[in-house]
Amino acid sequence: MFSRLSLAAGAVAGGILVFIGMQTVNALWIIPAAREEGRKLERAELEAATTKAIGELANEADQARVNRRLCIERGRVYLNSSGKCVERPAQPGG
Repeated sequence: MFSRLSLAAGAVAGGILVFIGMQTVNALWIIPAAREEGRKLERAELEAATTKAIGELANEADQARVNRRLCIERGRVYLNSSGKCVERPAQPGG
């Protein structure tokens, strides 16, 4: 009788350990990876919507103003002469 009880208790304890282990794996590995993938998809969707909206602006001056603002917000430099957004040059001594 005692051996059946200890066998059942061991099975329950083992099941709990497996459950806790799986939850830890999910929390540390699977869920963060899924969240990052979701963020990438969301950024891509927002970028596509922004590009589409810029293309629908009434004139080139409006498009240039929006592009300039986006460029500066991303920490880059907008070149008025060419209308291009380029990386900010490295600061000397830094």
